[in-house]
Amino acid sequence: MQTAVIFGGAGFIGTFFAEHLLNVGFNKIYLFDIQPLSDKQSKYRKNKIADNKNIVEIFGDVRQRISWQPEEKISLIANFAAVHREPGHEDHEYYETNLLGAENVCAWAELVDCEKIIFTSSISPYGPSEHQKNESSLPLPLTAYGGSKLIAEKIHQIWLAADGKHRNLVIVRPGVVFGPGEGGNVSRLIKAVIKRYFFYMGNRDTRKAGTYVKELCRAMCWALNYQKEQGRNFTLFNMSMNPGPSIQEYVEAVCAVAQVKRRIPAIPYLTLLSAAYGIELIARPLRIQHPFSPVRIRKLVRSNFIQPGFLIEHKYCYQYTLESAFADWKLECPEEWR
Repeated sequence: MQTAVIFGGAGFIGTFFAEHLLNVGFNKIYLFDIQPLSDKQSKYRKNKIADNKNIVEIFGDVRQRISWQPEEKISLIANFAAVHREPGHEDHEYYETNLLGAENVCAWAELVDCEKIIFTSSISPYGPSEHQKNESSLPLPLTAYGGSKLIAEKIHQIWLAADGKHRNLVIVRPGVVFGPGEGGNVSRLIKAVIKRYFFYMGNRDTRKAGTYVKELCRAMCWALNYQKEQGRNFTLFNMSMNPGPSIQEYVEAVCAVAQVKRRIPAIPYLTLLSAAYGIELIARPLRIQHPFSPVRIRKLVRSNFIQPGFLIEHKYCYQYTLESAFADWKLECPEEWR
């Protein structure tokens, strides 16, 4: 009997990974999260695993010592718990959750004698760059999120080094992860293109490393199995399509899948950034949510040109292209494409 615990399991990646693990032979999945799935915004994710007797929710905070113990032997731990949205948090919040979470999850792995951990880091430790980076590139994080994720990687590696003969660790650095119920940058781009308020601002060729959530789940298990076959105990890999799509390629794929024709206007970057600051000046005191954050505008013109070098070198076979991923997303969750 194979049992897994997913920390941050009620989140976007966690719910998909739970379903994936059941599909590849796991018998029981515990979703450990500070919020119950019923409190999450996505009805799609709620319905995806509702009433599944093989999935059990456990409520807890990874920033605190984890005392809960299941009856079963734990075969795999997936640590997805993180504060990650940018903008949205104070710098100290990224470190408090991402560092303490890593320490407490690793301590809990020792407590329950689990020998396998998958940890989702991020491409943020590399920092933005117009030059291609791969797993051997020197990390240069520019944000609290990127810095906290890099330190969390090291905490997991310390756990591995304490018993390298028996323990196994996979660290994945994904680009933007998109799919049904995501509610993030790619969801906003889809809405903006379909509803005609997306603009180019000199960023047609800006590359954004990204991956479909189902591809990410598949690749994490593939890496763990490949590691076992090769007699390794550690893998760190970037997760993105190859190459990471440009903004124009994202837009063209949205139009193709949504079956719409759009002539995307171009607006000078400084004009749009100034407008975003104006909107933010009015919206923030009134606590109005809007898609025109200056931080997001700046991110749209910065490339994350990340190469999935490990996957290329070891001949990982991608299941999805950008367009087929969008088509699968639309098929599963058509209301997010209206």
